[in-house]
Amino acid sequence: MRVSFRYRHRPGLVAATVLAAVVSLAAPSLTARADAPSGARSDVQAEAVRAAPGVEDDGAGCPVPGTVPSTNDAKLPDPFRRVDGTRISTTSDWRCRRAEIKELAERSVYGKKPAKPASVTGTVSASTLTVNVTDQGKSASFSAKVELPSGIGPFPAVVVIGGLGADTATIKASGAAVITFDPYTVGREGTARNNKQGAFYSVYGSSSGTGLLMAWSWGVSRIIDVIEQSGGSLLTADATGVTGCSRFGKGAFVAGAFVAGAFDQRIALTMPIESGSGGAPAFRGLASESGAQPLSSAYSEQPWLGDAFGSYTGNPAALPVDTHEIVAMVAPRGLFLMENPHVDWLGARSGSVAALGGAEVYKALGVPGNISYWSDVQDGTHCAARSEWRTPLQQNIQKYLLHSGSASGVFRVSPLKSGSLSGWRDWQTPALTEGGGTPGDGGGPGNGGDPGDGGGSDGTCTARYETLNAWSGGFQGEVTVRNDGSSALTGWTVGLNLAPGQSISSLWNGEHSGTSGLVTVRNTSWNGPTAPGATAVFGFTATGSSTPAPSGLTCTGR
Repeated sequence: MRVSFRYRHRPGLVAATVLAAVVSLAAPSLTARADAPSGARSDVQAEAVRAAPGVEDDGAGCPVPGTVPSTNDAKLPDPFRRVDGTRISTTSDWRCRRAEIKELAERSVYGKKPAKPASVTGTVSASTLTVNVTDQGKSASFSAKVELPSGIGPFPAVVVIGGLGADTATIKASGAAVITFDPYTVGREGTARNNKQGAFYSVYGSSSGTGLLMAWSWGVSRIIDVIEQSGGSLLTADATGVTGCSRFGKGAFVAGAFVAGAFDQRIALTMPIESGSGGAPAFRGLASESGAQPLSSAYSEQPWLGDAFGSYTGNPAALPVDTHEIVAMVAPRGLFLMENPHVDWLGARSGSVAALGGAEVYKALGVPGNISYWSDVQDGTHCAARSEWRTPLQQNIQKYLLHSGSASGVFRVSPLKSGSLSGWRDWQTPALTEGGGTPGDGGGPGNGGDPGDGGGSDGTCTARYETLNAWSGGFQGEVTVRNDGSSALTGWTVGLNLAPGQSISSLWNGEHSGTSGLVTVRNTSWNGPTAPGATAVFGFTATGSSTPAPSGLTCTGR
């Protein structure tokens, strides 16, 4: 169908566009280092987490769909395919493709986030942050609690939505301040959709079609405005994180991964926890996940989601976007998704699918190590402070807020709720170039590790194994298949022997038979065709020690 495009004109559009252009002149190239792991640009990861100072949305000025295109596809939408049907080919193309996704998500899922208000003022002290907003002739105010870590500031800060999110003791011990934000001051629960209450709706109207999640996200953005205006003597303006659990995890997901990750690119680190239906889990996957909260329930329980989403609850295949694209909109900045596989209602299997799908965009942008996903936990208590998350939480804060670490992302998917991306997509991840640089050729979430001892080949293809991450009791591996022949392959099959005690718990981008001993992996329908010299990649997580590495690799092309 024909889809019209229009340009969004916002206050400050010209200034924001000029600022982005000026910053881009000084920004480092995303060209891969010769010694970097496949698909990773480790020399720019530290800079990639930072947007231009003060720029809430660098997609302002991009042409976006004037209407929501119709679709009826049970597979996850291709995040690399524009609405006009063409696919992006460079990393710079992602800026306007992300603007398209943002517009479609506003219109169909969350409701509109207004442009920055005409006036935002406030104060920051060692105990309190105040926000005063005036827009369209109406005003509203709210405040948040501030807790500083020990030491001498200024400090980065993590906004904890509802006071329920990542362990605040660990956040402060890591050197970051905690801002406890009561989202109900901005958007209250327990109200009718035509009578929404709170600071957001005092300004933009109680009958606004924007849901609470977006309203809460708007509140996080206004907190960042005040931090920026404060002069940076107490809190730094270029290092802010956001977290929340359960419904506040939905809010953190939207605040970080959608608004502050896509709308508000000043957020450096997003950490949603157990967000459930309406949060990270793929909308298309929840309907088939046993025990997961139905979309109709999430929509009617509270006005969390935008009013327009009501027409999609019975047919998520008609949605023009899905949550893997919302995950992707955080890229290239830091994202740490935490889920609970012990509570069916939370839909963690669909959450792992969305995370894996979003990670493909991180990979294409050359920063596969900037996204982490962890659902492999023992304690099933909802919103518990889990010991398994403590170390990666510290590492993420060090890397993205303190700029003092370089730990790579890790995917720890629980075998209780392990999703497979291969069954949910019919698109391939492109090798995006940047300004004539060398494109990355793959890599999964995370990078590093020791390569295997080569690979097996039948003359048409070669398979090579690499351990990307390892932890006590498990590891993450990746196999790269290369077409060594002179003709294109229509498909491939890889065999590998797992050492005693090793067992595959989840595998993506391939279809496997067997989980221990001799395992055979065949291509999916979308990554079988492989041109001469081209590669395809599949990854997996496994229980057991990572040493010795899987051996006896064979590759058969057809």
